[in-house]
Amino acid sequence: MSSCYYSYPWGYPSSPITIASLPNGAQVAFLARHGVAHSVNPSAVPARANIAALSSIGVKAIIAFSAVGSLREEIAPGDFVIPSQIIDRTKGIRPASFFDGTSVVAHAMFGDPFDTQLVNFITPLIKEALASEKRQLHLDKTVVCMEGPQFSTRAESLMYRAWGGDIINMSVIPEAKLAREAELRWDLFPSPRYVFDVVRCSISFTSPSSLASYALIATSTDYDAWRVGEDPVTVSEVFKTLQDNAATSRRVAAAIIEHVHDIVEKDTVLTNVIGSMRFSIVTPQERQSEEDRKKLSFILPYFK
Repeated sequence: MSSCYYSYPWGYPSSPITIASLPNGAQVAFLARHGVAHSVNPSAVPARANIAALSSIGVKAIIAFSAVGSLREEIAPGDFVIPSQIIDRTKGIRPASFFDGTSVVAHAMFGDPFDTQLVNFITPLIKEALASEKRQLHLDKTVVCMEGPQFSTRAESLMYRAWGGDIINMSVIPEAKLAREAELRWDLFPSPRYVFDVVRCSISFTSPSSLASYALIATSTDYDAWRVGEDPVTVSEVFKTLQDNAATSRRVAAAIIEHVHDIVEKDTVLTNVIGSMRFSIVTPQERQSEEDRKKLSFILPYFK
C-alpha cells in the first residue's frame, strides 16, 4: 500500500490518494472527498483538484460512494440506490468546470450525467452482493444535489419531491460535471452519509490520460424533512444508519472493484465518453492561449 499527495493546477486534493493492490493484482485508489477526518464541508471540497489528481495517476473509472437522504417512502434507510439523473441545486459557490478562468469555452454534453455502460455493468454485481441482505437496490432514480451544509427545510424537501427528486445529497455536483469534462466514465452509488462519503477508483498505472468512467452508489440514511409529523433528519440519525450499514457497503465495494478493474484493463467497454470533449470546444485553437492549453492538457492530453 502506498499514497501520494501533490499540488495540481487546481490545487491540492482533499486527501492523499491511498493506492492498494488486491489479491488478483488489481490496483485501487482511494480518495476521501471530505478529508481523512471529514474536515472539509461540501461547498469547500476541491473537486477539480480531486479529479485531476486521480487522472494524474492513470485512473480510468471512478465509483463514487455517497450517503443520501430519501425523498420517497419506498427508499428506506439502509437501501441502496443507483441514480440516472441529477437536479443541481448548488449555488455557484463550487467551481464546476476545468475551463473556468481560461481562454477556452467548452459546453460538455450532460443529458445523461452518469455513465450508462458502467451502471449497467455494476448493477448485477451489486444485486448479487445484496442478495443475502435485507436491503433493496433502487435503479433509474433522480438525485438532488443541494448546497448544504445545513439539511433541507420541510418546504424544500417537499419541493424536491414535487420536482421528481428521489434522493438528495451534497456532493454529486460538481463531481459529475468535472468527470464528464475529463472524459471520465462515472457512476454514483449513494452510501452512508459520512463513513463512505468518498471516491473509490479502479486504476491502471500507465501514464496520465483522459479519465474513463464515473458512477455513483448511494445508500439512504434518512427521510430528509418531507415527512410531516416526524422529526427532520439529524446527524445522530445519519450516523446510526451508517453504523448499521457499514459492513454491507464494504461488501458491495469488494464485489465490484475487481470486476471494474478487469474491464478497464481489457478496454472492452466504458468507451462511450472518450473523445467527447473534442466536439464540445467552441473556441478556435488560434484563440486559445498556450498557458491555458498546457493547463488543460493535464486532464485532456489532446490539448498538448
